[in-house]
Amino acid sequence: MPAMQIVIIVIGVACFVLLAFIVSFLGVYVRAAVSNAHVRLIDLFGMKLRKVPPKLMVDARIQVVKAGLNVETDELEAHYLAGGNVINVVQAMIAADKARIELPFRQAAAIDLAGRDVLDAVKTSVYPKVIDCPDPAKSTGMLDAVAKDGVRLLIKARVTVRANLERLVGGATEETIIARVGQGIVSAIGSSATYKGVLENPDHISRKVLESGLDAQTAFEIVSIDIADVSVAGVGGGGKEVANVGALLETERAEADKKLRQAEAEGRRAMAVAAEQEMRAKVQEMQAKVIEAQAEVPLAIADAFRKGNLGVMDFYRMQNILADTAMRESISGGEGDDIAPTPDS
Repeated sequence: MPAMQIVIIVIGVACFVLLAFIVSFLGVYVRAAVSNAHVRLIDLFGMKLRKVPPKLMVDARIQVVKAGLNVETDELEAHYLAGGNVINVVQAMIAADKARIELPFRQAAAIDLAGRDVLDAVKTSVYPKVIDCPDPAKSTGMLDAVAKDGVRLLIKARVTVRANLERLVGGATEETIIARVGQGIVSAIGSSATYKGVLENPDHISRKVLESGLDAQTAFEIVSIDIADVSVAGVGGGGKEVANVGALLETERAEADKKLRQAEAEGRRAMAVAAEQEMRAKVQEMQAKVIEAQAEVPLAIADAFRKGNLGVMDFYRMQNILADTAMRESISGGEGDDIAPTPDS
């Protein structure tokens, strides 16, 4: 008798638990059935055991069926178990289908698992968004470029992009688009002959950049590049503003050339001074040799006396001649001073 009671109690508890499960799933099951998105009770029970919310799966299944798409419950459950956002994927597929964009479930699930917002990507594909170049949050808000004539320009561009769903997984992000567009604008302005051409026809720059295929290997397709603002900039230097960088560089180069020529001239002057001092040293050297030669004359006269080659009378005659010569030179010099014209005459 006690054993029979235990069996009855166990059966009763099992029936109660089963009934509780059926009641808990009954609302979800009925909602799926009346929505023509039938899900078996055993499947709902399996979801509960796998810790998958049945209500979420049924809601996703109903949205898929009502949109006319074909996605099985097992696929939705597998995506949830992989850590994906099932509702976001389903809504992205519905939005893509309404916009006549082909987006299979596997592709949408791959985009979602890659960390991209697949619904936002579909919306961007339908309604392109505008990106500021450069990014105002990471820069001063203007691109800095210099034309061939040396004039510095500040540029601000707006890039309209559309999401490319096929390249969304593994494709470069908005930062790459901004960097490429900025580089293309700076390069295009740098190849312009004058800054006036850029100011007069800025769309020429945008067309040239757009034709460069900057959206390759990115998750976006560039629709248009528009120059929002372009102006002549100034560069500060010594408390003054200079807009023409080329003229500034030419001025600095001329100043550097001037200093170089001055240094070369100073070098030549120093060499000339050195040469002059060398010549003066040579004159002093020659004068020393003359004095040395003159000092040998008395010695030669004494030697001539000893050898008898020179007599006393010869010596006196020579002295008289020298005295005569000195007197004439002094007289000549004095007369020259006497007859020299004066300022009053």
